[in-house]
Amino acid sequence: MKKADFIAAVAEKTGLSKKDTQRVIDAALETITEALKSGEDVSFIGFGTFTTAKRAAREAKVPGTNKVVKVPATTVVKFRVGKKLKEAVAK
Repeated sequence: MKKADFIAAVAEKTGLSKKDTQRVIDAALETITEALKSGEDVSFIGFGTFTTAKRAAREAKVPGTNKVVKVPATTVVKFRVGKKLKEAVAK
């Protein structure tokens, strides 16, 4: 499902216009992004939790050439699935 499809589906369920729904979804995603940038976790009980984790710098081999490259340290986003979502998808 692409973002446009998601917006249309939410608009249909809520009775809001697609334009209003897009503004709400964009604001929600922006808020989640800002919270993660500032180091906060974002949790939706039953759905899941967005967290960040620091990944240390490391060396990695390039497949086929065995050339060693340095991979810099970075912060990554992780998502832990909530119980209700996990059960709904597993059915």
